[in-house]
Amino acid sequence: MPRSVLLGQVWQNSSTGENYLVTKTYQEVFSTYAVLRKVGDETGGTVRVKVQKTAEGVALPGYTYTQEEQ
Repeated sequence: MPRSVLLGQVWQNSSTGENYLVTKTYQEVFSTYAVLRKVGDETGGTVRVKVQKTAEGVALPGYTYTQEEQ
């Protein structure tokens, strides 16, 4: 599990198995959000997901981190 959500990370949608790329992260008051775009679909829409912080790192509900730990 990564310690933070960074631009360029790839996360896999748990229900569809499709890969999504983190294109932006931002803060709203007390929460952090990640904006995801489906890999290979530059013209498609984006998905906004609230970042969950845990003792082990961060998570995106409904998504699984797909890259090796750095």
